[in-house]
This record gives sequence, C-alpha cells and structure tokens, in this order.
Amino acid sequence: MIIEKTRLPLILIVGPTAVGKTELAIQLAELLDGEIVSADSRLFYRGMDIGTAKPTRAEQRRVPHHLIDIANPDEILSLAVFQQKAHEAIADIHTRNKIPFLVGGTGQYIRAVTEGWSPPKVKPDERLREELEKKKEERGEYWLHERLRALDPETAQKIDARNFRRTVRALEVILTTGRKFSEQRGQSESPYHLLPIGLTRPRPELYARVDRRIEEMFANGFIVEVKRLLEAGYSPSLPTMSAIGYRECIRVVNGELNEEQAKAEIRRATRVFVRRQANWFKESDPHIRWFNVEEGIVEEIEAYLLHSLSAKNHPSVG
Repeated sequence: MIIEKTRLPLILIVGPTAVGKTELAIQLAELLDGEIVSADSRLFYRGMDIGTAKPTRAEQRRVPHHLIDIANPDEILSLAVFQQKAHEAIADIHTRNKIPFLVGGTGQYIRAVTEGWSPPKVKPDERLREELEKKKEERGEYWLHERLRALDPETAQKIDARNFRRTVRALEVILTTGRKFSEQRGQSESPYHLLPIGLTRPRPELYARVDRRIEEMFANGFIVEVKRLLEAGYSPSLPTMSAIGYRECIRVVNGELNEEQAKAEIRRATRVFVRRQANWFKESDPHIRWFNVEEGIVEEIEAYLLHSLSAKNHPSVG
C-alpha cells in the first residue's frame, strides 16, 4: 500500500457495540505508539460512565484518550462542534509524531470526520421546534420519525425513532431548506489517509457479550449513577438521559419498572441499535478491512497496520 505524502494516516476502528473496540484499540495504540480519539457520542458526557461502558481511568492511563468527558449532560455537542474538535485532536496527535486512532460506533460522527462532511449550516429554529414538539405530544412519540421517513427514508433509517433531538434536527433542515437532509451533508475527499479496521463477531456471540455487559453495569451501580445524575438536577427529558439504558433506569428509579424488566428492555433496544450500526459500516464494504475478533487477532491486525505504516511509506510530520 502506498500512502500519499500529502496525507497523514488515521487508523479507524469501527464495529458494533460490545464487539471489543475499546480493549483492542488500546492494545494496538500501545503497540504502535498511538493515541485514541473517541467517536462515540455517549462518551462525551461527564458522570455518564457505567451506562456508556466508558473506558476506565486505568484504561485511559494506558493510552491517552481524547474527546471523553468534554461536556456536561445538559450540554449538547453538535455534529459540527464534534467534527472540529476531532480534527483538532487528530492534528495535535500528528504534530507529536504519534498515530491517531479514531474509535467508536457512532457512524454519523465517524463519517463526518473521515469523509470531510460539511454539516448543513441551518440555524436552530425555535418556533419550528416548538411546533414539532407540539405535534409529538398530539400524535405520539413516533409520529415525527414517521414524518421523517416519508420525507427522507435514508436519513430515517439511520436515526433511532426514539432519538427525538436528531429526528427534529433532520426535519428542521428539510423543512427549512426544502431539500433532503441526506443530500445536504456535502462531503469532500477525506483529509487523511484512512486505514479502516472493522471488528466483527458472530451475532449470537455478540448478543451474549451485550447481555453480560448489561449485567455488569447493574452490578457496578448503574442505578446509583442514574440517581446521582437526577439528584444533580439533570432532567430526565434531556437527550443524553434518553440514551439506551438511562431511560430504562430512570423508569426503575420512578418505580415504573423493576431491574429485571429494565434489563430486558435494554437488551431489546441494544439489539436494535446493533442492527442500525450495521447500516453505517457494512461487512461488504470493500474499503474496510474486517477482522473477526478471536484469539491472536491483535497480532494479526498489528502486522497488517505495520505493513501499511512501514517506514518507507509513513509520511513524517517533521
């Protein structure tokens, strides 16, 4: 593989939730003198640790991590702000002659960085948002997503029907400009030489890992974490608090579900999320080098990356 001299490398680690991205990325970054830039939108928020499977303090000490704990739960980071922060972090890593790893499962955020997206520059319209909120109350939680599906099926397929904030933003752009949201995210050629690594496991194995993770979250104090956030004044209606796991735990705190019912709801929602993640990064994509996570896979991926980042091909930043 010949790397263009004008582009610096960016290793991309993608795959579904619970596939093992965190530990594998840390091991590879240790071996290749790299640093990790998180592209998981759930990891941005302080105090939301257990329910997001955030890398532990010990894991973050092993390899420098960027874009974790950069906002409070009531601060919403837009795609454009994330994109800017990610580019800045990657540039900083390059200036220190380290290798940046962009790691995560949030497809929209990853594509925005790697494909040079220009997010639509449509300012928030509070009046329109109020109208959409009113429609939601009148016609039900999923009416807005059905409306989005009718106007822009491609975008609707990639947004969870319960993600009110992203649904409203897509509708806002469409209704304001008269053009599909999916057609407005203008993109240019990637500013990086990308080395995309996809991680996969057989679906039954992946679901078993999801189930174990959920059990561990509850054992480690997930309910206590949610109570602490609520006591700190963070509203259950915040987009961050409606993330998978948090919304179910809030219902436990409110006495609407018991823990076993909450776990079942989280398992079901996570399986849907795993299938939606596959819409962003398909195993049939010829631009992604896919690896099944099994014994010896770290060494296999390391060898692949070392070949691609060999001394004669790896451009120096000076």
